[in-house]
Amino acid sequence: MDVPNVIGDWQEYQSDELAGLRVRVHRLKKATPSRGRDDDAKGLTYVSFQVTFENRGSEYYSIDLSEHPEHFEVRAGRDGHEAFVDVYGSSRIKKYNLYPQRRVTAVVYAAATPAMLKQIDIQIAPEIDEDAVFGYHWVGGLGVHEGSTRTTSRASTAKPSVANEVEQFLKGAASDET
Repeated sequence: MDVPNVIGDWQEYQSDELAGLRVRVHRLKKATPSRGRDDDAKGLTYVSFQVTFENRGSEYYSIDLSEHPEHFEVRAGRDGHEAFVDVYGSSRIKKYNLYPQRRVTAVVYAAATPAMLKQIDIQIAPEIDEDAVFGYHWVGGLGVHEGSTRTTSRASTAKPSVANEVEQFLKGAASDET
């Protein structure tokens, strides 16, 4: 992995076997699972995010994003402490046949202390066609809007954070390539 993705970015799978398949982590926000809080998350703040797979290819793929920490991992804070992942409140993608021109989305709930949620690292490593695939990484945090990482105007409420640092790095890398 050269650079991490910023929450909201699409990542294309870079192999001929997975041509046309891409994944996105997006919609990071404060939220509590509809079934309620887990007792193990007492005193922690819940967040949710969505993981969407899109098939732009011509073949279908069997997607499995169901096991924590095997298929997804959430870290919070500057030191990358493991966040509590509410596996019972989260939705899963289990052996789902994703046909061409279709999407499938899972919602994951995690919890950590409010200060640690300013910096979140999410790794997604699903099984596709019953084979483990390379894990992609996203960074972001609460208070940073997905739109603040785009090449268009910066969101006015975005505060300096890891996403801001990634944004500056990506802008620098893009100018170095031209």
